[in-house]
Amino acid sequence: MTPAPGGVLVCSDLDRTLIYSTAAMALTGPDEAMPRVLCVEFYQGAPLSYVTEAAARTLETLAQAATLVPTTTRTPEQYARVHLLDKPPAYAICANGGHLLVDGADDRDWSSAVRARTAETAAPLREVQDHLAAVSGDFVLKLRTASDLFAYAVVDRSALPPGWVDDLTGWCAERGWRTSLQGRKAYCLPASLTKSAAAAEVARRTGAGTVLAAGDSLLDTELLEAADAAIRPAHGELHDTAWTSPTTAVTARRGIAAGEEIAAWLLRRAVAPAQR
Repeated sequence: MTPAPGGVLVCSDLDRTLIYSTAAMALTGPDEAMPRVLCVEFYQGAPLSYVTEAAARTLETLAQAATLVPTTTRTPEQYARVHLLDKPPAYAICANGGHLLVDGADDRDWSSAVRARTAETAAPLREVQDHLAAVSGDFVLKLRTASDLFAYAVVDRSALPPGWVDDLTGWCAERGWRTSLQGRKAYCLPASLTKSAAAAEVARRTGAGTVLAAGDSLLDTELLEAADAAIRPAHGELHDTAWTSPTTAVTARRGIAAGEEIAAWLLRRAVAPAQR
């Protein structure tokens, strides 16, 4: 069922917001008190990401009550591994807004427009790649690019030199780029590449009257601020920096339990959007 125009649009980040690796679950207590979990992603034949079964049921109900849009920094190929719902969502935002998927297919007009905009407002990707390579050391495990839009380094966080991220952030800012440290990945993205821009496009296409959002990283700030109401977990980059806004709630729990709490919060407000 596709919600009618004027309905509710829900844009939510995935990793460490709705879905969790084993390392990110942050479960404590006796084994017999642990929740039942459902695997929603496999990588190279092994289970990788999970939600609680309660969260899975809530998300299915949410997808009936609103237009639920997974909104992620993952590339379309990485996103394709995630099976969040029984029926794939009609829309998905990937590569931090660089790709808009409609019924699973890339909207090429949107992708072309994003690339044209970043070319006008930010230094070339190659310049950032070269700089990342130049400032890398043994603490950088891998250097990668995503969708020919942005770059990231997989790092050993325990070995990061003091000030390395701050120095990288300053260098990027001078060239129209920004950074985000999420788990083991240090991202460098054009400042104009935002989830909020893609979310606004989906809102336009669906005629949504209310926008809800969820996310845990600095790359989610514009999305959370643009929404009518939003929520973030009590963990992650935003929590570590004590980021908040007047319209953003914070979960009481951490880890995969926070993901369950986020799903329930979004559903409550999707069915009664005036309760913000």
